[in-house]
Amino acid sequence: MYQNILVPVDGSATSMRGLDQAIAMARLTNGRIRLMHIVDELSFALATDAYAGYVGDWLSVLRANGARLLQECLQKVEAADISVDTVLRDNLDGSVHELVTKEAATWPADLIVLGTHGRRGAKRLFLGSSAENILRTAPVPVLLVRAPEDAAPDETQAMAGRKPLRVHLPSGALSIE
Repeated sequence: MYQNILVPVDGSATSMRGLDQAIAMARLTNGRIRLMHIVDELSFALATDAYAGYVGDWLSVLRANGARLLQECLQKVEAADISVDTVLRDNLDGSVHELVTKEAATWPADLIVLGTHGRRGAKRLFLGSSAENILRTAPVPVLLVRAPEDAAPDETQAMAGRKPLRVHLPSGALSIE
């Protein structure tokens, strides 16, 4: 049971909490983990909007940052002596949840573990909810790991046991943290 655990990661503290839970689950079941990062249209749009004057290859920058994140997460899972591999996808024509559920079906995963911010109300409507869509459409069980509601962002990152992901794009005018 739960031998193949798919873990989408985005570098957020909640995503890292999800990874911690996936590691614990893999230890219990002697399972393996597939880490997945998706460069989506929102991250691409934010990067190109913020640096409209920079003539760079944004997709390459976002892919490189995703690969670096996957490598950090891979090292964490390997340190726990769990079998692990990674997959980096980009999707500029559709949604994150479609890629996650497709990966879960084709790999094939027995479980998807992901961190969620647990947004409700207007925040969820404005920002959308990949976790909710994955939960609704996944072909396998989904374990959602939320950050404590009363934790401030710094406390949540400290609880995740890692430094926040810092993305420094070439112009230096803006850093996404």
